[in-house]
Amino acid sequence: MFEVYVGTVVVALIGIYCMVWKKNMIKKVIGLGVFTNSIHLLLIAIGFRAEGIPPIVTLGNINYFALRAVDPLPQALVLTSIVIQLSVTALALGIVTLAYRHLKTLDTDRMNKLRG
Repeated sequence: MFEVYVGTVVVALIGIYCMVWKKNMIKKVIGLGVFTNSIHLLLIAIGFRAEGIPPIVTLGNINYFALRAVDPLPQALVLTSIVIQLSVTALALGIVTLAYRHLKTLDTDRMNKLRG
């Protein structure tokens, strides 16, 4: 299980690297998506339980359910976060499109030089 947490941190660092050091705005948006997906992976890893059962209560498994059920809250948070990520990515790509139409470049260094 420790490997999943290390992998999550590595993927998050890759996303942060893209957002901070890349000059192309499209690459920055991709880095934002990578970072957000690493958070999703972390939430799913937190909710994981070895040999867990689905969180569905029936009359036959009420006592067994409390001991073995997987926590459904991280799954619900990830589903909500995926919808938010889609909206943020669409908005960011819209802003990138407008910036390209206006400034004719996606390079952030060149955009700073065009400031008047």
